Amino acid sequence: MRKLKNSELDRLSIDGFKAAKKTPIIIILDNIRSLNNIGSVFRTSDAFLIEKIYLCGITAKPPHKDIHKTALGSTDTVDWEYVESTLDLVKKLQAEHVKVCAIEQAENTTMLNDFKVAPSTKYALVFGNEVKGVAQDVVSASDVVIEIPQFGTKHSLNISVSCGVVVWDVFSKFKHV
Repeated sequence: MRKLKNSELDRLSIDGFKAAKKTPIIIILDNIRSLNNIGSVFRTSDAFLIEKIYLCGITAKPPHKDIHKTALGSTDTVDWEYVESTLDLVKKLQAEHVKVCAIEQAENTTMLNDFKVAPSTKYALVFGNEVKGVAQDVVSASDVVIEIPQFGTKHSLNISVSCGVVVWDVFSKFKHV
């Protein structure tokens, strides 16, 4: 086997990305403090044609060199917006019939492997602060709380890793409905 060169990957241009049909997924970052995590979420969102990223609370906004370092230009492709209050955003999206899913460990969660997507539904996936997770008021307001099954000794995954796992899973479920 031979590794492919970047020129062989047939990737979209920025204009091609902007014009492409998006996956009906919105990412909400609730008070993310690491700029590298923010950049990684942008890159994952570009890879799976995510509709939009909302940066909330203390979450930093592009342009910033530390976001750019991990985003590798995806801040130019993925649509994003800053909103101060995550809870207000959740309520606004729900009023627009977006199903809000907090990614968190909580009572009565739906395990990611058991989560089912509806073909005509748009989902907003909320990822929380590296230490405190998704704010409790946001968890309480969410339509569903999704938990990533974990089997080792640690209690959590890095937010950018969690985003990659959940987005890939939900993206692939859309491809099968």
